[in-house]
Amino acid sequence: MRDKILIVDDETDIVSMLQDYFEFNGYDVLTASGGLDAIRKAEMQPDLILLDINMPDIDGMEVCSRIRNFVSCPILFLTARIEDSDKIKGFGIGADDYIVKPFSVDELGARVSAHIRRERRQSESAKVHFDDKLVIDYTQRLLYYDGNPIPFVKKEFDIIELLSQHAGQVFDKERIYEIIWGYDSEGEASVVAEHIRRIRMKFKDAEMKQYIETVWGVGYKWVK
Repeated sequence: MRDKILIVDDETDIVSMLQDYFEFNGYDVLTASGGLDAIRKAEMQPDLILLDINMPDIDGMEVCSRIRNFVSCPILFLTARIEDSDKIKGFGIGADDYIVKPFSVDELGARVSAHIRRERRQSESAKVHFDDKLVIDYTQRLLYYDGNPIPFVKKEFDIIELLSQHAGQVFDKERIYEIIWGYDSEGEASVVAEHIRRIRMKFKDAEMKQYIETVWGVGYKWVK
């Protein structure tokens, strides 16, 4: 399977150059010219994101902060200049590296390859095979069925992670709400049922069996 890179920059010449380079070197490439487009494209779960900091609609810092809720891949900032205070802020919101413009595309390619290799080494130890078709990667926060990734938003995956790591154990919706949303959250445990309904719809759309079972009058469990 080819690695997928998302390139985000409002300078079309840079995007075109990087797209040509990475496609030539065997990557699948997604592109975005602004922050809003980047947030939408990030939902396609790339293996790495090259993210320009200075963009007209939403800057790279804000994009990084927003997508870190559902994206776990390396994020490399592209920037013309950077102060130490900005680097500290960027690392704090989830950046993994900085590439200063102008840069050598070969050096950039080497850094991208190194980050992806590191992620792959870490994720291999966190992949759990539940049966011949279902694999859950807890590090990448991805579920694969028959080799195909099934996308879930953060809370949906949190529920899958909780139930699947305690297969056979029954959790009532109040307990799930406390664990996933937190004791101090303002809301109702009924939201759990809605999230599980959405998870089941995605299972159905992927022609998966329903791994989450309702124990009537008690709660939910992951089928062993």
